[in-house]
Amino acid sequence: EILLMGFYQPHEALSRFLVSAQQEFKIPIRYLQEYAALGTGGGIYHFRDQILSGGAEAFFVLNADVCSEFPLQEMLEFRQQHGDAHSFVILGTTANRTQALNYGCIVANADTQEVQHYVEKPSTFVSEIINCGVYLFTPAIFQHIGEVFQRNQQELVLEESSNGWQRAEVIRLEQDVFTALAGSGKLYVYKTDGFWSQIKSAGSAIYASRLYLNQYSKSHPERLAQNKPAGPIIRGNVYIHPTASIDSTAVLGPNVSIGEGVTVGAGVRVRESIVLHGASLHDHTCVLNTIVGWDSTIGRWARVEGTPSDPNPNDPYAKIDSETLFRDGRLTPSITILGCSVTIPAEVVILNSIVLPHKELSRSYKNQIIL
Repeated sequence: EILLMGFYQPHEALSRFLVSAQQEFKIPIRYLQEYAALGTGGGIYHFRDQILSGGAEAFFVLNADVCSEFPLQEMLEFRQQHGDAHSFVILGTTANRTQALNYGCIVANADTQEVQHYVEKPSTFVSEIINCGVYLFTPAIFQHIGEVFQRNQQELVLEESSNGWQRAEVIRLEQDVFTALAGSGKLYVYKTDGFWSQIKSAGSAIYASRLYLNQYSKSHPERLAQNKPAGPIIRGNVYIHPTASIDSTAVLGPNVSIGEGVTVGAGVRVRESIVLHGASLHDHTCVLNTIVGWDSTIGRWARVEGTPSDPNPNDPYAKIDSETLFRDGRLTPSITILGCSVTIPAEVVILNSIVLPHKELSRSYKNQIIL
């Protein structure tokens, strides 16, 4: 069973997604909406009855803003070999010393992998092993979260807060629970050498797509497009939905994903981009480092290009940085993003820009947010 939890209002698109995902994966999927933003621990504590209703011996908690190989089976096997039946496992990976400060840092026993110390986003260097936001818990975790909840309630009573009952449920797994569990013999880290990245902006989806396409080339090569006599020219890892129509003179790749019902015309060049369903790229367009939204249209001979914010390729432990949208009052050059149903006219250049949905442009833009 999969439970999605969040504070976001459920809507028609989410409901459609849940129905189609259940049909595709043959597994129950539900969305549980929090009555307030309860934090990473408060949400699962609030819905603990739903989580435990199936009598689960253990369950995974995955943050939604990360991409990974998700070595869940390996984490299960690791837990059987470390600790006892009530121990918990954090997925960890190695970051460089500078970037580690932006994550939860884990100090573990080199022999047993028991977490001895945990600090969320420390001000000085603590460890190169960082928290990946993927956890394996047993029902015993709710006892530890409950202790935090009780402590929060007592502190709020002392503060005589009028809405303390609500704020007591705001619990952070990382700062409130893991910090206390470290050194108790109940928390372990499973270090993965597989790929992992956070996804903190729409532009970082391009990097995530590259990681997944590379994974497919090893584990599911049949999912990727191949060069065929009458087909388009494929360079590197490219995914093309079976319903997409691609002209034989188009050149795609590396690291391109083409969605359902997409039309790609003659002489089109696409590289390091995601083209979502229903989009149309007219003849001789050039699309680089861009996310093209649903049902968008790019006119003939237009050029749509962004600037990648990739990790340092010479550092095997480098992670993608969380770029701020603006720097020194100006838009930070980044991936170009076209919202849904955007129309780009022929022979224009759109560079390092974000175009909100349902816009019909009439000229070229550079480093702009087009509202």
